[in-house]
Amino acid sequence: MTWYGNLENTEWAIIGLFLLFYLLYLAKVRKVAIFLNTSANRVFWKFGLRAAYFSLIIISILGPSFGEMKKEIKSVGKDIYVAVDLSQSMSAIDVQPSRIEKIKYELKNMVSAFNSDRIGLIIFSSEAFMQCPLTFDQEALNLFIETLSTRLVPNTGTDFAPALKMALERHLEEDKNIRNQAKVVVLISDGEDFGEETKDIAKEMRDKEIKTFTVGVGTAQGSKIPFRNGFKQDESGSEVVSVLNANALKELADITGGQYFEVNDKQNDIPKLIASIAKIKGDMRDTRQIDVSANKYFYFLLAALFLAIFDVLLTIKIIRL
Repeated sequence: MTWYGNLENTEWAIIGLFLLFYLLYLAKVRKVAIFLNTSANRVFWKFGLRAAYFSLIIISILGPSFGEMKKEIKSVGKDIYVAVDLSQSMSAIDVQPSRIEKIKYELKNMVSAFNSDRIGLIIFSSEAFMQCPLTFDQEALNLFIETLSTRLVPNTGTDFAPALKMALERHLEEDKNIRNQAKVVVLISDGEDFGEETKDIAKEMRDKEIKTFTVGVGTAQGSKIPFRNGFKQDESGSEVVSVLNANALKELADITGGQYFEVNDKQNDIPKLIASIAKIKGDMRDTRQIDVSANKYFYFLLAALFLAIFDVLLTIKIIRL
């Protein structure tokens, strides 16, 4: 038998008070019996009855668990790689407080929504880096998300290909260890792709049945890019205005058979993205049998209730005259 709880100070205090008051009661009855020169032995019948259902109540509070049984636990889930564009244009403020800060907030919502799935984080601009491998650890993921900044990667342009290739390779590596898991890639960017290999990698992802979703961040009007104490300028000295290039992201989603979503100053499709990913059936990773026991407190509580009712109905002359 195992117990849900232990005897703590509260339980010991209740037991102590019960014994104290009942001993005082017994002493009083015995004193009266001596005065009347008679016997009060029957008081112990009542004491035994009340001590019995009081003990049963204490036992039920402690939560006794017994009885062995087997339960099958199935591990089902998805592997999700999120690739976040950290090129300088993601600092644009057409989406408040900025594109990257908005995405950091929404990524935390995604992590919370998929707490039974493994999520990995890739950061990229013209190159890609593994920020966090696939993990169930939501706290670690949120810490990595909080550190996202356009200063983490070289700012020489944006290329989707390195991030997609890294996600593809990591998914295929995992596939050797865990068969048939559902594989997902989410690519988040403002859409300014200057890579040449993106289409070829996207087609390979489609062939490998890796579900790919793209998220465009920004507006068609765009905004200037904060840089140092002012705004970023081009070679001629004019301030750069970064606009959302949704076409590149939509094309990528079309090639892979995925979906395109958008986050701008008036629209937030992240809940739709979460719903779309949730619809993907997570495949079984493994199964295992575990021993379980159930809390059977109600048996003891029921017995205590029966004895308490019996105590109320049973009348015993404590002192026989």
